[in-house]
Amino acid sequence: MTRADKDLQIIEIKQLLSDNSVVYLTDASGLNSEDTTSLRRACYKKDVRIKVVKNTLLRRAMDETEGTDYSELYEVLSGQTALLLGNVGNEPAKLLKDFRKKHDIPVLKAAYVEEACYIGDDKLDALTAIKSKDELIADVVALLQSPMKNVVGALQSGGNTISGLVKALENRG
Repeated sequence: MTRADKDLQIIEIKQLLSDNSVVYLTDASGLNSEDTTSLRRACYKKDVRIKVVKNTLLRRAMDETEGTDYSELYEVLSGQTALLLGNVGNEPAKLLKDFRKKHDIPVLKAAYVEEACYIGDDKLDALTAIKSKDELIADVVALLQSPMKNVVGALQSGGNTISGLVKALENRG
């Protein structure tokens, strides 16, 4: 690989890192071609980008990426590395867990999610439990709606009268 080719790959990896807020580093060595194709299809269906990279080029791209500190991930950059990239924190973890129901690999080396680093395959369960931004917003909206539903329910149960509302609030207190 020429120097120009390496520079182009570093630029491509930097672009991938800056376009995606979630980065998973996995080791998929040992997958045969059929299983690799199956993994790629699963990634495509879940809107997760997969790319096998050279560790030295990935490290250089991570060093050159502004605004994000990937230094905690450097210790796992050995052997084969496949990047799983996305914008939903738990989606690659769910994908890996589902894929590993039939296969022992890929193994999670590390992940960078929401400005936090997770090192080791044992963190996969914790990563699947992370709620996505949309899930968190739905939880907040549900919490905000709950008191309003109580007031509306009290108004409807009291026959839409003020005395009914006062009675319902007295009973609640």
